[in-house]
Amino acid sequence: MLANLSSIVEFLPDDLPGFFRSHELVRLDLQERPSADVVRGVEEGVAEIGICSADVSTRGLERFSYRRDRLVIVVRSDHPLASARDVSFADTLDYDHVGLFATSSIYLRSQYTAQQIGKSIRLRVHVPGFDAVCRMVQAGMGIGLIPDRAFQVLSHGMNLTAVELSDDWADRELVLVARDPAGLSATSQLMLDHLRLPGTKPH
Repeated sequence: MLANLSSIVEFLPDDLPGFFRSHELVRLDLQERPSADVVRGVEEGVAEIGICSADVSTRGLERFSYRRDRLVIVVRSDHPLASARDVSFADTLDYDHVGLFATSSIYLRSQYTAQQIGKSIRLRVHVPGFDAVCRMVQAGMGIGLIPDRAFQVLSHGMNLTAVELSDDWADRELVLVARDPAGLSATSQLMLDHLRLPGTKPH
């Protein structure tokens, strides 16, 4: 299975143990990839199922709802934005940013938004994961943009604050993708059924 960083950090640690309790002999090869590469990998047969952001084009793949999260701005507790209830992305562009890797759907979406506003992101550094974003923010390198659940998991003891992002695109959907659900191996079909939200339909 291929999955984006958000699903691996936020949701799969809660969802997979129940599956393996019922299927003790199954072994999972889980690889982390940016959402666009998840789609490409499933198309090319690298994996039978994937999890990616609903923002990316999934072309001819079947899609099933998986989970939702919301993006937040991560700041040090002494940062000028720390006392704000929420903030628009446009209002963050006056500050230095710690960005995720350049092919991540979160960074690509933030870059697109900045271009639409007519500004550029004051990027200090690209980092490979949400934990690295938090550490760089803690070190005073700038502010970061990560999912709310990732912040809850990773930020303990770091003296950081999460400020809600008020933009509509901050509310995100993650989807499961497969080439042909009817043609999946028995194990992949079991996994897909386990991870799908109750009652969801392909879309």
